[in-house]
Amino acid sequence: MQASLTMTTKRWRAIETRDATSDGAFVFAVKTTGIFCRPSCRAKAPLRKNVELFATPARALAAGYRACKKCRPTETAAPHAALVVRACRLLEADGPMPNAAIAHALGVSTSYLQRLFRTRIGVTPHAYRRRVLAERTKAALPGASSVTTALYEGGYGASSRFYEGAARELGMSASKARAGAGGEDIRFDVRPCSLGWVLVAWTARGVCDVRFGASSAEVTKSLRARFPSARLQPRGAPPWVKDVLGSAERPPANGVPLDVRGTAFQERVWAALRRIPAGETRTYAELARAIGAPSAVRAVASACAANVLAVVVPCHRVVRSDGALAGYRWGRERKRALLAGEAKTRADET
Repeated sequence: MQASLTMTTKRWRAIETRDATSDGAFVFAVKTTGIFCRPSCRAKAPLRKNVELFATPARALAAGYRACKKCRPTETAAPHAALVVRACRLLEADGPMPNAAIAHALGVSTSYLQRLFRTRIGVTPHAYRRRVLAERTKAALPGASSVTTALYEGGYGASSRFYEGAARELGMSASKARAGAGGEDIRFDVRPCSLGWVLVAWTARGVCDVRFGASSAEVTKSLRARFPSARLQPRGAPPWVKDVLGSAERPPANGVPLDVRGTAFQERVWAALRRIPAGETRTYAELARAIGAPSAVRAVASACAANVLAVVVPCHRVVRSDGALAGYRWGRERKRALLAGEAKTRADET
């Protein structure tokens, strides 16, 4: 009884906060209107005494309720997925566009736009736009006559805006990025594990590489091949590195700091991967829908393949639509072993 009450309380809280992450978990019906909705529906909030909860839209329909025309709870793809895609296109445009203007163009409130990005992409619209500009600037740096030229080509309206966040977005200073990351300090540690050997590398910002291999020499050599101009130092691991080194036996915590350097789209995929609970899997199509890009299944698969943070960004939790394991950068057998270990741990905890 207590568990049931707790679940009801959590679902009511999701309705109150219009939590988009709860869409698909249940629907709620309003007795006074005869309509049922998604938890994220923007219609006027009902009184709790008038609400009835259903696990699926089919059960709400069977009880005599009608589907809401605003949030369309019977549709497989959430309507806000299209909003995310349209918002991303506006944020990727050449000229700057305030959040209020983007929200107005989409027909939603600014606060809803903010919540939508946080729940579906994991960052704010401002952070997404900042990453897009930094990505363009980074691509322009090697061939530019100066850093200033590159930042204007990238879309920054003022050099000060770029230099305020250059290290955060590029993972290094702009001059180092233009020089190909020469002289950057990267520390690493290597340990044996049940899957062979695991290497963890990190910068001052956080973990930048996690890989499995058959030997210590193999994983170290592959790290040097990825960062040929950096200074690699096998020393001084911060506390969270131990958690990552044990990742073959148990999933590391999501609080591990990351130094990821992908495209804006890749980082959207990687953020979604980190939201998949240990012991569960998603298909590439489900992952594409989760980031608001249902037609980008192949691009999602490519982003998974480009992931260089084994287990920390758990691309091993993505499978084909028929349940097959598909490929894995560190070998299909390791993927199978990771999934089996997580499933056993989850079963032991329930």
